[in-house]
Amino acid sequence: MSETLDLTRELIQRDSVTPDDKGCQQYLAKRLAACGFIAEHLHFDDTDNLWLRRGNSGPVFAFAGHTDVVPTGPVSEWQSDPFKPEIRDGLLYGRGTADMKGSIAAMVTACERFVEQHPDHDGSIAFLITSDEEGPATNGTIKVIETLEARNEKIDWCLVGEPSSTDKVGDIIKNGRRGSLNGHLTIKGKQGHIAYPHLANNPIHLLTPALTELCQIEWDQGNEDFPPTSFQVSNIHAGTGVTNVIPGTIDVVFNFRYSTESTHEELQQRVETVLDAHQLTYDLDWTLSGKPFRTASGELLEAAQKAIHDVTGYNTTLSTSGGTSDGRFIAPTGAQVIELGPCNATIHQIDECVSVDDLNNLSSIYERLLSHLLVNS
Repeated sequence: MSETLDLTRELIQRDSVTPDDKGCQQYLAKRLAACGFIAEHLHFDDTDNLWLRRGNSGPVFAFAGHTDVVPTGPVSEWQSDPFKPEIRDGLLYGRGTADMKGSIAAMVTACERFVEQHPDHDGSIAFLITSDEEGPATNGTIKVIETLEARNEKIDWCLVGEPSSTDKVGDIIKNGRRGSLNGHLTIKGKQGHIAYPHLANNPIHLLTPALTELCQIEWDQGNEDFPPTSFQVSNIHAGTGVTNVIPGTIDVVFNFRYSTESTHEELQQRVETVLDAHQLTYDLDWTLSGKPFRTASGELLEAAQKAIHDVTGYNTTLSTSGGTSDGRFIAPTGAQVIELGPCNATIHQIDECVSVDDLNNLSSIYERLLSHLLVNS
């Protein structure tokens, strides 16, 4: 048993499915007030956000994370209740154990120990916590950052507690993420009886050559920090559900995960050029989820690498793979941003779990990181 494990279990028992925080942030604010953190609760629409800060000077180191979790799926398929944490064979089971209430617990206990040892540490420590990361992410971290920017309150270093590790805690640090660009395409044809195709214009047939071309394009070759840009179709829908009607439209949803070798403007233009070349009549709506970012070598990355080595004895690997995170909203402010958390093998799955040893090691890594950055910096 440990303080980190106890706090993780406390948070897991709150069924905080996006965007419902279920009191997690109030609990964290009350607990961290005991070691000098001042809480600011920022509520936007249906989303609870928490900005905690200890100290008034720079540099500012911020832990970032989310109290919301994804839905459990069929509870009957879990070996134990997803909101009643249970330890089996050294693993803590429950929704959010790895993504990412375990990280938040490790952050809190690391800070408590660090502040006890270094009450007059350099700079400031902050927490940016949201309940909107697993959902649309429109009223969470992005709104908090807008609030901080409006009053010129800057984060210098930010650690996002997303589950970055693969085989053992700390083996991977995410020092960047690809951009994410979404497209919703509607191709317009003409509905008609399937026995009289000359009186209709089948949008499925119209789209097929253009979609084939889009799937075959090499958008870029990536670089040493990012893999090549990927174009993937996630949804296609057309038709009325019967066999004898040619549909009037077809809807396609697709996504680019793109490297720094391309911009979202370039990708949009290239897609539209292909569609125009095939003389299609279409509507196309674009949504930019986040631009790519990368944190080069600097104080934060070096401190994280040292902290991992201090605790585990091994050297970590840098990566920009995986999906998006709220780091995409923080990096554009000029902050150095990394992601460092537990193993991600079971996130969003039935029987999500995290190693109890990994939780304790993660808390120790966070504490060492604070020491490297904020003691005689």
